[in-house]
Amino acid sequence: MTRSVRSITIPAFVALAAACASIGGGGQADLLSSGLDSLTESGGADWSFANGVAQASTGTAIGFLATKDDYRDFELDLEVYVGDPHNSGVFIRCADRAAITATNCYEANIYDKRPDQSGRTGAVPGFFTPPLAQVDAANRWNTMKIRAEGAHLTIHVNGVKTVDGDGPLLNAGPIALQWGEGDVRFRNVKVRRLD
Repeated sequence: MTRSVRSITIPAFVALAAACASIGGGGQADLLSSGLDSLTESGGADWSFANGVAQASTGTAIGFLATKDDYRDFELDLEVYVGDPHNSGVFIRCADRAAITATNCYEANIYDKRPDQSGRTGAVPGFFTPPLAQVDAANRWNTMKIRAEGAHLTIHVNGVKTVDGDGPLLNAGPIALQWGEGDVRFRNVKVRRLD
């Protein structure tokens, strides 16, 4: 009796483990697993995708890669490379996916040389400024972790906490990756829902 239970249980366990691995383990979904096909492009950036990296270095206007699904409470882990100069960001909880702005979304900014330094890399202009710590992102791969749960938002850049507070934007909306200027690359963009 024990042998027959084991022979059924082990294959079932292997199938379950394979299913978990396909969504990134730990319930994370890789937003770039299908390249640019699973995202909606808007604006004027010239996005390309190769070897797991979404990249833009030119464009006629600010551009976005936005998720087709909406997210409210989640944890987002990603890697971003920016050259010098650069202007980029990660937009979350956007109220209007047709008009993604830093006033109707939270923008986790990636902009070392922003003229108003209170909204530089790691800050959320208009909501959480200045950042709790100064982190420079130019000319290297950086890690970013964004956690939005209820009113609370935390952001870590390269393991350094730059935002930790409560804010007003509670709506579900797309996650959008931004190109504004310079060489901008994203990879390993993984989200885990908390709701």
